[in-house]
Amino acid sequence: MNNKTTQTSPDGFFTLVKLEERWVLHTPERKPFFSVALNHIDSSPLRYPENLPRWEEKYRNDNLKWIGESVSPNLKSWGFNSVGWVQEVSIQKHAHTPSFTLDEYRALDMPYCHLLPFIETHQWNRWHTNPDIFSQEFEDWCDYVARSQCTRLKDEPNLIGYFYSDCPTWVHTRPENEWRGPMFNPVRLESQAGRDELGEMAERYYRVTHDAIRRYDSHHLILGDRYEACAPLPMEIVKAAEPYIDVLSFQDFGDPVKHLGEWYEATGMPVLWADGSKRRETIKDGSGKYLDGEYYLADGKWFTEAVEGLLKNPGAIGAHLCGGYIRNRFRRKGLVDEREQPDQEAVVEIQKGSQVVENWLGDLEA
Repeated sequence: MNNKTTQTSPDGFFTLVKLEERWVLHTPERKPFFSVALNHIDSSPLRYPENLPRWEEKYRNDNLKWIGESVSPNLKSWGFNSVGWVQEVSIQKHAHTPSFTLDEYRALDMPYCHLLPFIETHQWNRWHTNPDIFSQEFEDWCDYVARSQCTRLKDEPNLIGYFYSDCPTWVHTRPENEWRGPMFNPVRLESQAGRDELGEMAERYYRVTHDAIRRYDSHHLILGDRYEACAPLPMEIVKAAEPYIDVLSFQDFGDPVKHLGEWYEATGMPVLWADGSKRRETIKDGSGKYLDGEYYLADGKWFTEAVEGLLKNPGAIGAHLCGGYIRNRFRRKGLVDEREQPDQEAVVEIQKGSQVVENWLGDLEA
């Protein structure tokens, strides 16, 4: 058994081990674990004016009660064994909802990941500027983020690890943030000097963020940026990250089995499918509630097939479904509606994938 992580004190916390040629997450009790997670959990759709009486009657305006009585039991019964990232779209192209508080994570009572906002150059973000990675201000900000968040979470055994930015625009942009440009001009990658410059910039970023976390938390895994698998990702960035992170994490709405297989082959590092989904069906809705008058149903069968494919990848350590939990009126997808009625067709398929994982883990322990 080979254990190599950035953790300096992993006893009693999630860690990574390599069993022969296979990377595996280990629980605090040192049981093998493959993260099957749901992302994006926010109760605010239950507090639209027409839903508010039910929210107040059922949950007494208490988010902890909602998490403990609705979210946690549903996720477990649907086959999820963890939560990937709780922040959810608030309104279209604006800020995501806040992360859970420590009390909310504890009410969840299951493993989870937490995102640290070291940089806000997410590919969907259209209002933040690119940071000066080499500035003292950036270093001070990273220390603040770790000091304010990691100190609260450092002793939590259910925390798997920390994500950084959600699809950072290192060398690409989206239409909504073309105004700020990428963090690094991809034209400069045409020369060796430019590639070296990107490597230095990325090394500074990953070293500073790593050191900030480890200043306050020696226990938990560093899951790094949630790269966009379908956007350019120069190897200079990945090579710079390798000494300072434990996992390569990817958002992938295309072909996660193929793309994560390629990244494992290229690096030998553990890889995590951190976000992705596919639409089973688009529903035209005449209620006037939903953006563009429609909402989406998740393709649970596609998710399960992706899970089965990832289990064949020696580096894959988890699969996280881009939910959310409740269908809100801007993301327009979720496993329950505003009345908390589940999408049973998707749930049944997800449960099948969870059973495959459970059987696989059982064989691994045998």
